[in-house]
Amino acid sequence: MSNFNLNKVIMGGRLTGDPELKQTQTGVSVVSFSIAVNRRFQSKDNTQTAVDYFNVTAWRATAEFVSKFFRKGSAICVVGSLQNRSWVDQNGQKHYATDIVCDEAMFVDSRGDAPAGADNLGAPSFSSNGGVPKFDEMKESDDLPF
Repeated sequence: MSNFNLNKVIMGGRLTGDPELKQTQTGVSVVSFSIAVNRRFQSKDNTQTAVDYFNVTAWRATAEFVSKFFRKGSAICVVGSLQNRSWVDQNGQKHYATDIVCDEAMFVDSRGDAPAGADNLGAPSFSSNGGVPKFDEMKESDDLPF
């Protein structure tokens, strides 16, 4: 298995700010945002919680989806890969960062559970019964498309 390489990450958290859609010079959509993710750990006496913050970048249709349907405080699940980068600032100091490059983004909250001001803006409505979509009930006499 010497050729085995795997770089996949799945994170669920809340956006720390409103995502802002931008375009590259060639017109490709891109959005960068960060998510706060709770982490539980065992201390000497009990289980405690800390918050980790992760930078996320989404491209093309995923970027447009995130910018349209998510706001600060929205719960989101992102699937993608980790990317390391480094740069040298004007003072000659080297900096490092690890980002999530998002391939997929998904709703976590149902429409009514989103924080105030984080309306899903026409996103599909989901019921409170475990995230199962609400479908219109069809009468038996309706024509089916298949």
